[in-house]
Amino acid sequence: MEYRQLGGSGLKVPALSLGTGTFGGSTEFFKAWGTTDVAEATKLVDICLEADITMFDSADSYSDGKAEEILGQAIKGRRHRLLISTKGTFRTGPSPNDVGSSRHYLIRAVEASLRRLGTDYIDLYQLHAFDPLTPIEEVLSTLDNMVQAGKIRYVGCSNFTGWQLMKSLAISEKYGLCRYVAHQAHYSLVGRDYEWELMPLALDQKVGTVVWSPLGWERLTGQVRRGKPLPETTRLRSKLAVDLGPPIPDDYLYRVVDALDGIAQETGKTVPQIAINWLLQRPTVASVLVGVRNEEQLRQNLGAIGWELTPKQIATLDAASATKLAYPYWHQRGFADRNPPPV
Repeated sequence: MEYRQLGGSGLKVPALSLGTGTFGGSTEFFKAWGTTDVAEATKLVDICLEADITMFDSADSYSDGKAEEILGQAIKGRRHRLLISTKGTFRTGPSPNDVGSSRHYLIRAVEASLRRLGTDYIDLYQLHAFDPLTPIEEVLSTLDNMVQAGKIRYVGCSNFTGWQLMKSLAISEKYGLCRYVAHQAHYSLVGRDYEWELMPLALDQKVGTVVWSPLGWERLTGQVRRGKPLPETTRLRSKLAVDLGPPIPDDYLYRVVDALDGIAQETGKTVPQIAINWLLQRPTVASVLVGVRNEEQLRQNLGAIGWELTPKQIATLDAASATKLAYPYWHQRGFADRNPPPV
């Protein structure tokens, strides 16, 4: 397994990590993801550690904390061999203070995650979303205090815009507080918005990207094909995907899938393996989260590493998945094309 530096930190993380959104399935919302129990989760952890996949990502909102509980039981006796990444900020109760990134909430959220995970420290703690109501100084000083207390080793964020992340980094620098070393972001061959602003920021500020939904909400599993109905078991049929999933035009999706199919014939690799391998060759990507329902899916995803797409194959995928940029990015690109940097 290849290990990569996580942003500007000293922490090294595996190129692939296991997401635990499929653990539990104790709510209708998360049943669409999976219903992995402790026994199955333990098998998945076994396979991951055999393959040197040592980072496991969760969140306090996954199945109302059940995912963290299952992960904690699955790693008993081997905590020292792995990295735990988890998240907080989403609502976890009915109180007005059971959501967000306030000092009041974050301290309770971290303590609750530690209990569910059965550990006394979290290697990477990430804010699941940006809280516009809490001063950033309050958020970062709270996280910094928990780092100093040894309850958190590194901090990151997830689903931030460019200005939200950059302002947070500036405040960290201003007050000497811990800074975000990771940004858990949505990124795939059919979801390349990350490249417009967040990737240049991550390159400039040395923020490592932990990719979620690398297969585009199951659109790149190899089961979706032009002119064929969606499989009965796909998450794309769920209320989760319909209500919250990013809309992707069919013509665009099929163009990308056609390109993936062509490269699959050339390489003998599967569509998801190629899609993940493409991500692993993108700038700023430190680790790609794979979420699986069973051992078979996990072993298939392991085939995404240990080889590389050729420059020609990457160019084919880049062209097939290219989209028109939003303003002001299309304007800035045109200016850059007219004024190439000196050699």
